Amino acid sequence: MKPVWIIDDDRSIRWVLEKSLLRESIEFESFASAEDALRQLNHSTPQVVMSDIRMPGRSGLDFLQILHQSYPEIPVIIMTAYSDLESAVTAFQGGAFEYLPKPFDINQAVELIRRALEQSRRKTEETETVAVAADILGQAPAMQEVFRAIGRLSHSHATVLINGESGAGKELVARALHRHSPRASQPFIAINTAAIPKDLLESELFGHERGAFTGASAMRRGRFEQADGGTLFLDEIGDMPADLQTCLLRVLSDGHFYRVGGHQSLKANVRIITATHQNLEERVRQGLFREDLFHRLNVIRLRLPPLRERREDIPLLAKYFLQKSAQELEVEQKQFSDACLQYLSQQDFPGNVRQLENLCHWLTVMTPSQVVEVADLPSEWRDKPGATAQGSANAAGGDWRTLLADTATAALRRGDERIMDTLTAEFERTLILQALHHTHGRRIEASTLLGIGRNTLTRKIQELNIDAGQDAA
Repeated sequence: MKPVWIIDDDRSIRWVLEKSLLRESIEFESFASAEDALRQLNHSTPQVVMSDIRMPGRSGLDFLQILHQSYPEIPVIIMTAYSDLESAVTAFQGGAFEYLPKPFDINQAVELIRRALEQSRRKTEETETVAVAADILGQAPAMQEVFRAIGRLSHSHATVLINGESGAGKELVARALHRHSPRASQPFIAINTAAIPKDLLESELFGHERGAFTGASAMRRGRFEQADGGTLFLDEIGDMPADLQTCLLRVLSDGHFYRVGGHQSLKANVRIITATHQNLEERVRQGLFREDLFHRLNVIRLRLPPLRERREDIPLLAKYFLQKSAQELEVEQKQFSDACLQYLSQQDFPGNVRQLENLCHWLTVMTPSQVVEVADLPSEWRDKPGATAQGSANAAGGDWRTLLADTATAALRRGDERIMDTLTAEFERTLILQALHHTHGRRIEASTLLGIGRNTLTRKIQELNIDAGQDAA
């Protein structure tokens, strides 16, 4: 993790913060002015900034404004001895993470820094996720082969045939091939040949003249004309009717075609990318697909693996789709528990990536809590093999959320009062006792592991009546 930057012209403030962060094992760099920090910004960036608001030269607000122009995700805590409304409002309007009046409690300041560090870490992960999610996600060896093939074809106009199961993402691969090709600035036109009725498919592909058939009230350009100079993606090519296979072969042979009802030969400069979930060689043997067309299309062949063959990609894809759904629905993003991701990674996903995306969209809408557990999955998913075993594993491991819920329910039914205070105290007491037991009573080490200051830990020990014998237990 990158360091915390301390910017203050008061040497004593810098010294106090430095000693506190050093004690908490948090890396830092100190600057006596905003100008010094801005010069360092040309060489490195901080994880969090803690800056005074009023200093000789540039102010902390000036630094905040400049920093957020290039690094809006970096939290900035503004300190000031002049705690007035205008300064506070200006700081928050400028994007400050928090506003800390002087003099401040050093433990409070360190806690604030820890919160800012946690937010910065989450923001960094979200930014990285968005950055890698633009095309196709995958870390599995089979997907790396696909990526390498797209890279090798980046300077090519070659015809490509993509084999893969339904929902595996064949159109995403086709779009990536187009986007990373010399035709990237030209149109990408996609058509699912299996989704259009046979009597309309010819018109869809090649267009029609006015009056060519009933309802043809105007001339219409077909997909080949629309894709001129660019890429035409024909999905589910294996289901194309035999007579249209002949028409397509003719276009691929000499580049010429006729609109339906037309007499003028047209020519389009189009790169063809096709895809199918079927075994075209078998279709050829059965006489259902023209062999000469198959050889025309099978210039470069890419196999897109089903999701069950790249299970290591499921957590990455699931997190991305959860993020994508939250952005589309404009709601707060949910997170998967480790147990839920592990469970999903064990599933076959017959609908492949599309099925996983639909599941994540459902969870974004229907899951009541911010953390998605196995129990939050739709009933048809919970009934799959592994769900019961996963639930048993959670129970055997003592799922603390379930135990907490049971304890709270029992207290509510008894009519207990101050339940929140009681359970919170027990929660903190248990954490502190376990940390002290783990560190053999070493409080500094225990406070570091718990993420709180040593003084805070000492105060909690006194408040919760944790005696010396328990400290070192």
